[in-house]
Amino acid sequence: MSTPDAPASPLYSQGVAAGPFLFVSGMTGIEVTTGLAGRGIREQTTQALSNCVAILEAGGASVDAIVQVTVLLARPEDFAGMNEAYAAFFGPQPPARAVAKLGVELPNILISIMMTAYREPNSGEGRTGIEPA
Repeated sequence: MSTPDAPASPLYSQGVAAGPFLFVSGMTGIEVTTGLAGRGIREQTTQALSNCVAILEAGGASVDAIVQVTVLLARPEDFAGMNEAYAAFFGPQPPARAVAKLGVELPNILISIMMTAYREPNSGEGRTGIEPA
């Protein structure tokens, strides 16, 4: 799946569907029409999440279908700011998550986010029946 509403590269697929699962490649805080969403972690986190959701929507899913998120931070000291933007984006029932350090240094890039969503077979989208443990 692909969309012009998120960054793209010939080196990776924006997203791949495998059965009821949608896998979104790592997205950064780059807005496709204007460039970097900002120099701060909050702005880049929100944009990276928005980029991921644009790809999910291209695959027929929504935020409610997200079951797992992996966040890679360039600077561990940005953890608190990332958490603020992340919590505002997902609200009180966020998906499962892992956070690690981004292994490569990319100029001005503070975050990369990838995610997995689950679409109910034959019923569209969503985490119906999937609850936090």
